[in-house]
Amino acid sequence: MTRVFVTRALPGGSGPGSPLARLRDAVDEVDVWEDEAPPSPAALLARSEDCDGLLSMLTERVDAALLDARPGLRVVANMAVGYDNVDVPACSARGVLVTNTPGVLTDATADMTWALLLAAARRLPEGRAAIEAGEWGPWHPSWLLGSAVTGRTLGIVGPGRIGAAVARRAQGFQMRVLYSGRSAKADFPGEFVPLDDLLARSDFVSIHVPLTEATRGMCDASFFARMQPHAVFVNTARGPVVDQGALTDALRADLIAGAGLDVMTPEPLPPDHPLLHAPRLVLAPHLGSATLETRTQMAHLAVDGLLAALTGERPVHLLNPDALTPDTREPDALDVTAATNDTARRRGRP
Repeated sequence: MTRVFVTRALPGGSGPGSPLARLRDAVDEVDVWEDEAPPSPAALLARSEDCDGLLSMLTERVDAALLDARPGLRVVANMAVGYDNVDVPACSARGVLVTNTPGVLTDATADMTWALLLAAARRLPEGRAAIEAGEWGPWHPSWLLGSAVTGRTLGIVGPGRIGAAVARRAQGFQMRVLYSGRSAKADFPGEFVPLDDLLARSDFVSIHVPLTEATRGMCDASFFARMQPHAVFVNTARGPVVDQGALTDALRADLIAGAGLDVMTPEPLPPDHPLLHAPRLVLAPHLGSATLETRTQMAHLAVDGLLAALTGERPVHLLNPDALTPDTREPDALDVTAATNDTARRRGRP
């Protein structure tokens, strides 16, 4: 019998053709964590007992300790593009496949980037706060002046799928696009420049790098000091990429004109966090992929990866091909019954 634990209710409902219905049609037992809050490490350990597969969110830590306690686990399908919550080398060492859900959230996240950029440039949160505080007086020519967007220069740090989508949207604003990364890309809609050059020339700087040891904290005091004082900073990548103390200091010292963040550290942000008192800062609670259409597509992709691994096929979005067995390195799929029996044998069951 195959068993899967899903660490949160999936978007798209439970009707025919929904991600959850597809999973339940294909797997003997599907256990879903129904609470809004994520399962604690203890709950994750308890509910994953005897599981062949785990459909996780970015809130669940899948590490060596969990894997050692659940030797029958064969696949972790992470419903996110990022996977820093999963110890992929530990999974590979134990033959556990890991998948993610790239591609489908590109446009939604690029749209969110522009929502933050425009809101910060035109000081929308400050305008709303002024209305609520009764400070909206007679029209004045110099009140709440923001920054023009059309015809300016946009700098993109990290020329991946989302960065490219943000750059394409900039064309509608007749913007010049600069980008910085490990190397130039022939199909990227912009000019490749060194990071120092990008920061010195850009009116808007948008971050789209993965979280690695090299990128952790890369947006530090030196980074913001190299930006133009009228520039706006936007991050929809990963919270730990930004030194939040340095960003707060840069805003308070008027080193930059504004910022917009969709990702922070920690998440959720506590109500007394210093970021909440930073001036000219637009915050969103990690909504980059938060459209019904996108999240449902992500759930379908996670289910695709889970079912492919459980049936012995090679998942399309496989993060650790080194964990594949000789059988799954070939295109021929294994029979799900045989795969399940193999898991039972590893667990010592008949």
